[in-house]
Amino acid sequence: MEVLNSRMILRPADHDRSVRFYRDVLGLAICREFPGGTVFFLGQGYLEVSGQGDAGPSPDQVLWLQVRDLRATFDELRDQGVTIVAEPEQKPWGLHEGWITDPDGMRVVIVEVPADHPIRRDTRGD
Repeated sequence: MEVLNSRMILRPADHDRSVRFYRDVLGLAICREFPGGTVFFLGQGYLEVSGQGDAGPSPDQVLWLQVRDLRATFDELRDQGVTIVAEPEQKPWGLHEGWITDPDGMRVVIVEVPADHPIRRDTRGD
């Protein structure tokens, strides 16, 4: 299988509220819009908010977002009234992580990768 593109699709309870959250609060840029849906740029992938869900997000689903400055990001999110689930901290695996939720309760982990973390190293030559 050759994967050419990818996206995560969310079915929110309230489409407009979720679009405002991802566009205005998290600051994601819109890639395209279509009747009933909005696709956001999400780093090297996409996030589609479309349709309407009724079951809500599963606790097994998590959106992972990497940022340059985790503390500054959390200061901005806190100022905007975003629900903070876990304050930023360094995890045993070396990443700095903090957790928030979107308007439907979808868990979002926001991550800063320290400069010396192995994920930043090209291991293909090892």
